[in-house]
Amino acid sequence: MSVLAAAVIAISMALAGLHVYWGLGGLWPGTTEADLLARVVGLRRGAMPGRGACFAVALALLSAAYIVAVRQGAPRFGFPEAFWTMGYWGVGVVFLLRGIAAYAPGVFSYAIGTPFYDLNRHYYAPLCLAIAAAMAISYGRVSQPG
Repeated sequence: MSVLAAAVIAISMALAGLHVYWGLGGLWPGTTEADLLARVVGLRRGAMPGRGACFAVALALLSAAYIVAVRQGAPRFGFPEAFWTMGYWGVGVVFLLRGIAAYAPGVFSYAIGTPFYDLNRHYYAPLCLAIAAAMAISYGRVSQPG
């Protein structure tokens, strides 16, 4: 397995775990729900997304990790190569667009003045761009099942 693919899998699984943690009521990296909302959503008031939304994101991130793992030789469960290839590039494009969005005028303007706005531009978006780049680079480095 390529180091880049392993990193994408590990990061995706860690992010999924973080979303499960939030869905179960965890507050890190905030100290209160309002602080967490400002840091990870970019809203000044309201409630954190519910358990269902957090778990849905976690499931999407786990699915992304598995799609990358399939490219490295994990079981395909009878799905054709085209299914996994489209999924792989679909995941990569989602991370790419999420990363670019942080720098596009107006996309996250609602969050200006919150910790999220700066965290997004300095950490969250660059991580998404790094994941997209790692996926593109590691695509050709596969371990196909025999």
